[in-house]
Amino acid sequence: MKTNFVESEFAPLKRVVLAQSQFYLPEGEDELDTSFLSEENLTLFSNKVGDVGDLYPDMQKKWENEKEEMFQLLTSYGVEVIRPRMLTEYEKTLGEESGHGYANFFSRDPFFTFGHFIIEGNLRFAHRRLEILPIRDILTGESKHSEAVYLAAPQPDISEGLESEAGPFLEGGDVLVYGKKIFVGYSGLASNLNGINWLKSLLAHWDYDVIPVRLHPDILHLDCALSMVKDGLMIYCEEAFLDGLPTELNNWDKINISLKEASLLMANGLPINESVYVTDQSFTELIAALQSYGMKVETLDYEISRIFGGSFRCTTQALLRTSN
Repeated sequence: MKTNFVESEFAPLKRVVLAQSQFYLPEGEDELDTSFLSEENLTLFSNKVGDVGDLYPDMQKKWENEKEEMFQLLTSYGVEVIRPRMLTEYEKTLGEESGHGYANFFSRDPFFTFGHFIIEGNLRFAHRRLEILPIRDILTGESKHSEAVYLAAPQPDISEGLESEAGPFLEGGDVLVYGKKIFVGYSGLASNLNGINWLKSLLAHWDYDVIPVRLHPDILHLDCALSMVKDGLMIYCEEAFLDGLPTELNNWDKINISLKEASLLMANGLPINESVYVTDQSFTELIAALQSYGMKVETLDYEISRIFGGSFRCTTQALLRTSN
């Protein structure tokens, strides 16, 4: 029986969940996170409601092809790739009729992993609240190993309405793993302190150190501003860290990017191991910088995924990352 174990952000990747490409644009601007959209793409989606595949079939096809190319790249390095199931007709109808739409597109955020832990979080945006369901069968299978610890965060408090800020909110894009140090970002767009404090109290029983990281309000997740490429090397947006970089990471070598570059998801690449890093083919300066540190850089065109607010890390969630 397989066991899950995630040692760090850059330990050799051996098993991973790779997202599907399903998204129904919800009704109303308040229902859609537009923080990542360029002015051009904001216009593209303005006042649009419906499944992306129906509204923009060519975009949908390219989006699906991005995932297929990512699948092929990962498997070429011996990584076992697991895909979530597709949404059922009932799930899609429920999303349409509620006005919240539906999403099944970024497997990083509905849950997160570290050590033998698998934790279902809570997503802030209503159209993403049920995004865990197409993944749950995978997590149930992973949790059957005796060492696995499978938990879910408390349901968000909606006593003041569905859009209440109380939470607790915890999104996998905010969670970065470095051994027993767990960095969790919060900007007001995703995870919040109620979620972080719940996680901190829980993990104190296992000697984990949960470190809150306050982020610029334009940064969706911590992994949009920081990527641990390998031990001692990071891609880093200084402007994004309102209280500075966590002291545990101060001595690392840094490839610096601007807030604008962070918004393009330049920090949202994926280490396959400490020698190989995956990033977008358009980031030529970043590619050169990574190569100057001896990294082998694999590149793909991830334009459509990035339009929807996520890149290589966002579309994957590790189940097994270990040097053993």
